[in-house]
Amino acid sequence: MQEDLVLARKEGRVGILQLNRPAQLNALNDALMDALGIALLAMEQDNDIGCIVLTGSAKAFAAGADIAAMQPMNYINVVRNNFIGRNWETILTLRKPVIAAVAGYALGGGCELAMMCDFIIAADNAKFGQPEIKIGVIPGAGGTQRLPRAISKSKAMDMVLTGRMMDAQEAERAGLVSRIVPADKLEQEAIEAATIIAAMSLPSVMAAKEAVNRAYESTLNEGVLFERRTFHALFGTLDQKEGMTAFLEKRKPDFKHE
Repeated sequence: MQEDLVLARKEGRVGILQLNRPAQLNALNDALMDALGIALLAMEQDNDIGCIVLTGSAKAFAAGADIAAMQPMNYINVVRNNFIGRNWETILTLRKPVIAAVAGYALGGGCELAMMCDFIIAADNAKFGQPEIKIGVIPGAGGTQRLPRAISKSKAMDMVLTGRMMDAQEAERAGLVSRIVPADKLEQEAIEAATIIAAMSLPSVMAAKEAVNRAYESTLNEGVLFERRTFHALFGTLDQKEGMTAFLEKRKPDFKHE
């Protein structure tokens, strides 16, 4: 991993990744996305990590894809190299939860990257947007697909066609973010939320994430069936026995993540 592009650390069972191109407002280029993918997969494979926080700087989570890198590209370049698909979507393969902690700008690819996370905690200075229309293209990392699912077709169409930004307060009202916190408390709040998640039984956490995601990919009946079968399967884990026993004994469970 290129540590100058992605800074990685652990606090307890929480892995924390920070995008680190501050001079470019964390503009996303191939080198950064390669480094992020490597760091994410390393934390996915670390048995001592139960949840991941992805953050940027106080000014920008990520101000978008690197336009200077994209401008010279042509159709054959982007198709042959599978631009975006090659390395941006590693985050979607993770089974552990990923929380986006967003301060400042999350625009274009930055907004799309935040939406690839499992939920977003926003600083009160956060701004979201898909301004690609202003430079002659459209969102290419899921913005036209995830944004309508998150905030409604009407609001998504407004943002994608006009390129306007949405502040944190509007984003929370629309359902794009789960909560707003003071900017100086953002990392602390995100780590606290991740610590709560990481203390749960990891098999249950991964199953819950998969079940919620299934809601977007299937009918209600198929989703409920998937949920039910997964719920049944968790009765085969040691953590189910421990969790329910601890509840009856009025003590904190000691999950083994098995």
